[in-house]
Amino acid sequence: MKLLVIGLGGFLGSTARYILGGVVQSLTRSISFPYGTFAVNLIGCILIGFFSQLSETRGFLTDLSRAFIVIGILGGFTTFSAFGNESINLLRSGETNLALANILGQVVLCLSGVWLGRVLAYSIWR
Repeated sequence: MKLLVIGLGGFLGSTARYILGGVVQSLTRSISFPYGTFAVNLIGCILIGFFSQLSETRGFLTDLSRAFIVIGILGGFTTFSAFGNESINLLRSGETNLALANILGQVVLCLSGVWLGRVLAYSIWR
């Protein structure tokens, strides 16, 4: 049952990633920087921090719902493999400054996003 729930969550998260990433990329009209992946990673990090905090400190999620949301949906939603590939592609095409901006920006902002998600959850449910 747990594998089925994770798989369903992964399907939903991957679909949401595809749609949101495409919308953000289209809105920016950029062909040189992966704004869609950047937005998806940041949102995913905030959400995973939020739900992890609630789960660990408040028992907010059952084991199965945590697997569905955190492993399934958010695991399918975040795009760290795409981030790595796009960063390497920027480096390979000689776009060193954009590659560094992508790497540093996503690492710093996404780690901050996990922290922000935890702070939000703590603030709402203290």
